[in-house]
Amino acid sequence: MQCPNLQKSLGWCQGTPELPGMKRRLYYISKGYIVKWPTLPRDAQGRITSAVYEGDFVLAADAKWKYIDVLPDKSQLTSEAQGEVPSQTQLNKLTAVHPAVGAEASAAAAYINNNDNVYIVEDMKGNYRVVGCDKWESKSTVAQDLGQGPTGTTSTTITVEATDECPAPFYRGTIETEEGDIDASETT
Repeated sequence: MQCPNLQKSLGWCQGTPELPGMKRRLYYISKGYIVKWPTLPRDAQGRITSAVYEGDFVLAADAKWKYIDVLPDKSQLTSEAQGEVPSQTQLNKLTAVHPAVGAEASAAAAYINNNDNVYIVEDMKGNYRVVGCDKWESKSTVAQDLGQGPTGTTSTTITVEATDECPAPFYRGTIETEEGDIDASETT
């Protein structure tokens, strides 16, 4: 049986900048507050045909995405293949470094450590990427460093590992936050 070909050319215009990194604020929410997930488009064989979610996250009544301000120079989102053909998936890894270690950061750490969360990260081009999916549990761990001596720095570091079908899918829907809605479709 011959399957339809989904392969596409992948060009790049020399001189086009690809800005590395992520912006200063990310958003997170417990999966338990997500009533309906956006979907990745699929062909008749169930293969995803795009890395861009269609639709919006629908949250439970009164639920909102929470934010974490991070140090962009110390935070990173990566993705790598895992598993074997024909069941290979992506392991999306997020490292988010928050500069504080006070009571609020410690309370957030206790919550994040013991919960299955989803994260939305904005890249330097204004694209929103999702870490975590409806199929597999994501693992978040938090470490704190109170610094050393007069020249040390403090930090709360959140490390996330989340399996998905593709590298951190793009999200172009609405992000309902405590400060108001963000229209993620307004990307470059």
